[in-house]
Amino acid sequence: MDGDYIIGGVFSIHNYMHTVKHNYTSIPEPLRCTGSVDSREVRFSRAMVFAIEEINNSTELLPGVRLGYRIHDSCASVPVAVQAAFQLTNGVQPAFDTGETCSQSGTVTAVVGESGSTPSISTSRIIGPFDIPQVSHYATCACLSDKQQYPTFFRTIPSDRFQALALAKLVKHFGWTWIGAVRSDSDYGNNGMAAFLHAARKEGICVEYSESFYRTHPRSRFQRVADVIRGSTAMVVVAFVSSGDIRLLLEELGRQPSPPRQWVGSEAWVTDPNLLKFSFCAGTIGVGIPQSVIPGLREFLLDLSPAKVAGSQVLTEFWESAFNCRLGRSADGAEETVCDGTEDMQKLQSPYTDTSQLRITNMVYKAVYAIAHAMHNVMCPERNSAPQCDRFTKIEPSQVLGQLKRVNFSRNGYQVSFDANGDPLALYELVNWQRSESGSTEIVTVGYYDASLPAGQEFQTNRNLTWAQGGTQVPVSVCSESCPPGTRKVLQKGKPVCCYDCIPCPEGEISNTTDSPDCLPCPEEFWPNADRDVCLPKPIEFLSFHEALGIILATFSVGGACLAVVTATVFFRHRASAIVRANNSELSFLLLFSLALCFLCSLTFIGSPSDWSCMLRHTAFGITFVLCISCVLGKTIVVLMAFRATLPGSNVMKWFGPPQQRMTVASFTFIQALICTLWLVLNPPFPIKNLTTYKERIILECALGSAIGFWAVLGYIGLLAVLCFALAVLARKLPDNFNEAKLITFSMLIFCAVWITFIPAYVSSPGKFTVAVEIFAMLASSFALILCIFAQKCFIILFRPEKNTKKHLMSKNPSD
Repeated sequence: MDGDYIIGGVFSIHNYMHTVKHNYTSIPEPLRCTGSVDSREVRFSRAMVFAIEEINNSTELLPGVRLGYRIHDSCASVPVAVQAAFQLTNGVQPAFDTGETCSQSGTVTAVVGESGSTPSISTSRIIGPFDIPQVSHYATCACLSDKQQYPTFFRTIPSDRFQALALAKLVKHFGWTWIGAVRSDSDYGNNGMAAFLHAARKEGICVEYSESFYRTHPRSRFQRVADVIRGSTAMVVVAFVSSGDIRLLLEELGRQPSPPRQWVGSEAWVTDPNLLKFSFCAGTIGVGIPQSVIPGLREFLLDLSPAKVAGSQVLTEFWESAFNCRLGRSADGAEETVCDGTEDMQKLQSPYTDTSQLRITNMVYKAVYAIAHAMHNVMCPERNSAPQCDRFTKIEPSQVLGQLKRVNFSRNGYQVSFDANGDPLALYELVNWQRSESGSTEIVTVGYYDASLPAGQEFQTNRNLTWAQGGTQVPVSVCSESCPPGTRKVLQKGKPVCCYDCIPCPEGEISNTTDSPDCLPCPEEFWPNADRDVCLPKPIEFLSFHEALGIILATFSVGGACLAVVTATVFFRHRASAIVRANNSELSFLLLFSLALCFLCSLTFIGSPSDWSCMLRHTAFGITFVLCISCVLGKTIVVLMAFRATLPGSNVMKWFGPPQQRMTVASFTFIQALICTLWLVLNPPFPIKNLTTYKERIILECALGSAIGFWAVLGYIGLLAVLCFALAVLARKLPDNFNEAKLITFSMLIFCAVWITFIPAYVSSPGKFTVAVEIFAMLASSFALILCIFAQKCFIILFRPEKNTKKHLMSKNPSD
């Protein structure tokens, strides 16, 4: 249509270009389109016409100026798009006419289109050097945002850079980390998929395969891609594909049943109603351009008649295809009929008449209005608050280009503006293919994606989604199941980072998050639980009064002390008897007292160690046992001296009477007390937490402080025991019916055996059993002394009083 200014339009009304093999012997045929008419693209072109007619009838926008249009079909191919660009750039009139009849039909002020990215790139390279602005409604390739290469390119649809980011976040949002990817082998598909894969890698998403195809490829290529999809392990397939390309792939997939797949689609096809016939794609989700309402458009689209379409080859072809009849000519075959005028557009079910979801159509509408506003700002300066437009003013495309960068207006509630790259604000709808009650598949808006919102808040859903095969649960698409807490990820050799094995954390380490790459060691005083997902305080272990071992040892300790007290009581009550008096009663009582202390001393080794208990247990042990051995040593020396005193002329007893005996015991004990004092002063025992014997628990024990001090105490006890044993051996064959030396010999033999065995057992016993071994040695040696030395005497005193006489004791013959 002619006008004062012409706006060009380029749409992919057909999907194929007729190709012929050139023989270079004749002039090539003119480029032409083949295939069926895309009724959706026809709607786009008609929306451009509708917008221009609205503007022509407007009194606010370009008043008095009439816009014309020239619309071309690019056949979705580069050669035809280039031809259309040249036709739009070249004027049909050789000179500029200023007469009143001038229509300026040779001037293309701006171009709306193309529908595809690759044809748009070619078109922009042709018209760009002439500063002719191009506003695309459907070309989304992020590459077109490069103002160095495409300085005159604008678009009303968001760039694929935003779409790729939105799709990556969408996939991550549903926990899909193992996906397949297919794309159109075009600028749209290749650049869009590259941007998606870059964003997906940042989100930790892995791609099992990435396949490309194009509508002109042979069927074998589609079969190979379909086989890859069928044989893959990825449940989710992300398709960055144009509508025409995906249709061919879905047709190939539909020929042979394949496992269910969850499709994630780009806006180029996910909102195309022509694809809803592929029922196995129900549950598809993706991002789409927001729906819109354009008042009056539906009536305009339906206002077609055979007379109106006759002047347009495209509309004629559309009419004939829609109603399956021939218009204005005879039918070529028996199956074809001639259009008789009864065709009713109101009853036509076609994407052309479907205005329930105007998405890309609104992008065309906004593109035309953006150009009109830029032209208005150039040629309609405001005078007296009213715009005055001179339709004879010659405006250059470069002037419109400059104003396009600054347009900012609202139309039907939709904001229109461009950033420095010629891109609009990124706003998408989240759409879902859901089955209706009637069984058909519908495109349902379930949420929104707004790139201007803060990170993490871009997605907003307001309806439930359905998934592949109508499922209500989010499908799982992972290469490896998530590693639970207590394990770590180990990558599988030669596979992407999403493929890994879950290895339990090693001993002493935990992981408390899902899919942890590493296990962390617990603090020194903590240990993992059974699941190795939390560090718990290590149980503290020591020989306690509340456990069976502690109770048994404490019972024997108290029992031994009571036995010593009972023995002392028996001796005290029979202190005047011959057997008590003959065995040095003073040393016997002192020995019984020291044995009671030895028994009770073992109680200090039971219970939680503290500074005082650690010092007390070792010093009390050393001193009481030296006191005990000193008493036994004194009794042994008394026996030897007593028998030597019976020899004629011997007066040795006066040198080892009771005072000397007391002095001997006191001296030996004092030496041990001095050793213990030096030990406590220089480097005393102290409580420690033993973290090395057992990894999983803490042993509370007493550190020796000075190992020399500990072994000096034990060594001094051992020295006295060996000395006592040697003297007892010497006195064991002395004459007498009751020779105590024999009893001392046997008791010291057991005592030495116990403590010699104690040393390796003490060194090798772990944890609290070290203390138990020490207590056992103390109790065993104490019981050996009290039983061997006093048991027989008590038995005679209590049960055989007839032997408790001086005469019996002095008898040479034990049978008397």
